[in-house]
Amino acid sequence: NNVTFISQLVFTPLNSSFQSIWEARVNNFRFIKPSTPRPSVIVTPIDETQIQTTLFCTKKHGYEIRIRSGGHDFEGVSSSAVVPFVMLDLVNLNSIDVDVGNKTAWVQAGALLGQLYYSISQKTNTLYFPAGVCPSVGVGGYMGGGGYGNLVRKYGTAADNVLDVRFMDVRGNILDRKSMGEDLFWALRGGGASSFGIVLAWKLGLVPVPEIVTVFWVNVTLEEDATDVFYKYQYVAPRLDRDLLIRVRMSSEFIGNTTNKTV
Repeated sequence: NNVTFISQLVFTPLNSSFQSIWEARVNNFRFIKPSTPRPSVIVTPIDETQIQTTLFCTKKHGYEIRIRSGGHDFEGVSSSAVVPFVMLDLVNLNSIDVDVGNKTAWVQAGALLGQLYYSISQKTNTLYFPAGVCPSVGVGGYMGGGGYGNLVRKYGTAADNVLDVRFMDVRGNILDRKSMGEDLFWALRGGGASSFGIVLAWKLGLVPVPEIVTVFWVNVTLEEDATDVFYKYQYVAPRLDRDLLIRVRMSSEFIGNTTNKTV
């Protein structure tokens, strides 16, 4: 095995790569301003023992800990804090094991949704995990927040399809669904998992999907009575087939070659 030095896993503001590592997964640019509080240390562990060591060390020295999976949280809570903190970046913990026969997958918390989808697609084209459309969203935070996706009408949220979890509590104990009990398991799936400890991996239930799907866009502006279309959509949406999902997205665009904009 290759030897990994501590300098490859632990970064302080004195490291030349500190800023780039911190910024790498901050997806909300409001939280990479010069005034944004940075972590005192960034740790990028490669195994569970290093996570446990980081947990014990931060507690001993009075630091808070922030856990980052994908970094898409809109409030910046995984990469910033108003008190001295250590950021535990799970970027290196991204292994994915897909079991087609049992229709399950074990996914480490540092993996991204895009990596999960790719791993599933390499094994089968008739199974899928019902999650979101953005490939750079981290699995850890996504499941912890509930997880809204394209198949939510048919299969529920991503959290509804979590079967088990590998979890480290504040004492460094590693628990699964059976040993933690159903109350904590329920809370981890939608209640903000990092509020209770550190999710190491999720066991996911995969769902059947057709080999061919249809995706389409309909663009309607305010000048084309977009408000009326949306008004009518709200009345028919509850009666639509569960295999159909319609997402409504609002954005502005220029009108022709003018500087005027519409919605």
